[in-house]
Amino acid sequence: MRRPELDQILTTVLASQPEISDVLFTVNRPAQAEAYGELKPVVLDPPIEKLTPFQIETIALNIMGDNVWQIEDLIRHGSCDGSYALGETTRFRVNVFSQRGSYSIVMRQLNAVIPTLEQLKLPEILNDLAHEKTGLILITGATGSGKSTTLAAILNKINRTKPVHIVTLEDPVEYLHQHDKATFNQRELGVDFDTYVNGLRAALRQAPKIILVGEMRDRDTVKIALSAAETGHLVLSTLHTINAGETINRILGMFDSSEQEPIRTRLADSLRWVVSQRLAPKVGGARHALIEVMGSNLRTQEAIRFGESEGKTFYEIIESSATFGWKTFDQACLDAYEDGLITDETALLYCTKRSIVSRGLDNSKKARGQMDSTAGLLRMKFGAAQKSATATPTEAAAPVLKFK
Repeated sequence: MRRPELDQILTTVLASQPEISDVLFTVNRPAQAEAYGELKPVVLDPPIEKLTPFQIETIALNIMGDNVWQIEDLIRHGSCDGSYALGETTRFRVNVFSQRGSYSIVMRQLNAVIPTLEQLKLPEILNDLAHEKTGLILITGATGSGKSTTLAAILNKINRTKPVHIVTLEDPVEYLHQHDKATFNQRELGVDFDTYVNGLRAALRQAPKIILVGEMRDRDTVKIALSAAETGHLVLSTLHTINAGETINRILGMFDSSEQEPIRTRLADSLRWVVSQRLAPKVGGARHALIEVMGSNLRTQEAIRFGESEGKTFYEIIESSATFGWKTFDQACLDAYEDGLITDETALLYCTKRSIVSRGLDNSKKARGQMDSTAGLLRMKFGAAQKSATATPTEAAAPVLKFK
């Protein structure tokens, strides 16, 4: 198999389903496409019912090309990250990994056009992130939750409004930013720099105003990112955490107890925003982004410095700051349900505290005049009990049916 043949296969796969997010090549399975969270086989011409280990290796070699770094990474560590361009229209973020003596490939499709915050229908408060001058902004969530897309949209807004120098450190480079008012230098791990730590150290000497660090992977990266934020740079990065509070705990957990006090102080002073994301199934298909937003104020700074306590958890701080545009996942779930974007089952599945969301859903249903059978049965029993308490023995013995 040569590269033109691989391009033809990818073109066929992308044409097979609308809104494809991932393409998978796995031994003993056909080529598969993931759309709206579900994997579906793709019929190729000529048909391939089961991919062989040799075919997978050939595809992997075409993707990696002559990139020695990726080949060594795959051999030494069992997986490697890279990118692949299908002409000038489509780009993929690629992961090649070994499993049970063979290789598998996952290719995440990237948008050729960088979306705006408005097109993504993200909360309006995220526009404020693009106006920050210094500090640390973190976008968090599970793999595939849209962190890179949100970051790209924020940088796109900066690109259209500010004449600044932006340096990105990525693994791999995903969205290609064209120079507008801002000037971009996008560097790729393994091609332009060897580690995030070294790439970040070098970035401090490249006169940027804004630095994008693809991922906060270790304590050394966190330390240098904090130093950059403290010296007048705006630093944006990602973490794989489930919500804003866990993001703070994850960063602090990278350090020994003897180091935590100064790190807490530095983080409290530097952190500007934490935005956490979850992609939930949308009514009628597609997916809806649930967004948790936590900014920086005296209460969040105090919680970072001294730790959470009763009545001063990050969840409660975000909840009480809703008037400023902050939002918990639970509030995001209830808002999405009110707007008819997700079902009540989805809201309960993707929320943080089910008891709070369950009460919110009940109140919403009551306001709409909806009632489930369980609620009606409880009212019937309650009405019967009230009547029996004041009735004569004969009346109490008679069955009571109370309908609402």
